[in-house]
Amino acid sequence: MAGTTVIWWKNAAVEVNEVEANKRIVFHWDGGTGEDGGTLVIIEESGWREDEAGRRGTYLNCEGWTQMRCCMKAFVEYGINLREGFFLSEMRGDPAEAPDR
Repeated sequence: MAGTTVIWWKNAAVEVNEVEANKRIVFHWDGGTGEDGGTLVIIEESGWREDEAGRRGTYLNCEGWTQMRCCMKAFVEYGINLREGFFLSEMRGDPAEAPDR
């Protein structure tokens, strides 16, 4: 229910902001105290089809964003470009395709 606070892993307060039954849940939690100069990255997507192809698309994007955040961290903290040469089709302008998408 919106407005509810749930305790996760015994000490992390998760606040529920919105609930649309059988459709979506919006929640957030405090990431704790960050180090000075830290950066918060928020990634949000919506509008996915509500079928198997849409679910597969969300999973692929989640994997992609996870990989992208790791690449960003390596580049920002160590100057290492993990993406160089990795996504050759995208660099040519040909996006990767998910099956049945």
